[in-house]
Amino acid sequence: MRTRLLCVTLAIVLNVGLVTTALAITPEQIIAELKRPENSTGNIADAVEEATGARGWMSADMKPIYDARIVGRAATALMRPVLKNDNRKYTNHLLDILDEAPAGSVLVYVMQDGLEIAAMGNLMGTTAKVRGLAGAVIDGAVRDISELRRLEFPVWSRRVSPATSVGRMISVDKQIPVKCGEIMVNPGDYIVADADGVVVVPAAAAEKVIEFLKLYDDKESKMIPIIEREKSMRKALEQYNRY
Repeated sequence: MRTRLLCVTLAIVLNVGLVTTALAITPEQIIAELKRPENSTGNIADAVEEATGARGWMSADMKPIYDARIVGRAATALMRPVLKNDNRKYTNHLLDILDEAPAGSVLVYVMQDGLEIAAMGNLMGTTAKVRGLAGAVIDGAVRDISELRRLEFPVWSRRVSPATSVGRMISVDKQIPVKCGEIMVNPGDYIVADADGVVVVPAAAAEKVIEFLKLYDDKESKMIPIIEREKSMRKALEQYNRY
């Protein structure tokens, strides 16, 4: 009897585990939720802070080269200034992930101590476009922006500069945690960027962020008719306390 009870209990536990796994939200579903028009970067930034207790929005000087919106998973690479007496040859990890990142990825390039140095130009942008990458976020500079606009390849960067990285910067590594626009980004984190800025949704907190976004949308959809009727935001806040 005890053995039978143990088997039944184990079966229940295993079945619950299967149900939990089946109900887990997939990366594709997370991206679809983050792409919903009501989920602005403002709301996503709020949700990241509420879910993690930490800021998720990048520095305010991270600007788009044209008005666009992207959502995708981060593929990261880091560069640093070359030393004058260093003649070694280094692997170009920026080009590695440019060729290796899955379609829909967002390139996250960090130019350590190289804000004025361009990490991307026309040729890299063309490669990213034909490979189906979603866009690029650069802690550093971008160049050839007229060509990138013509290609309709979205880039956010902290600077625009004609300066090449060749002879000035060398690759450190790829697909590692990097600090971009003052925010840590891990490979696979979700990047959401638009005209307002760039927000990082940590992969580990993504499901919780989505839950908060649904609550925000529900509250805001109910607040708008009150604001329109009463011509007062305070009265809407009295009922729904969105802020």
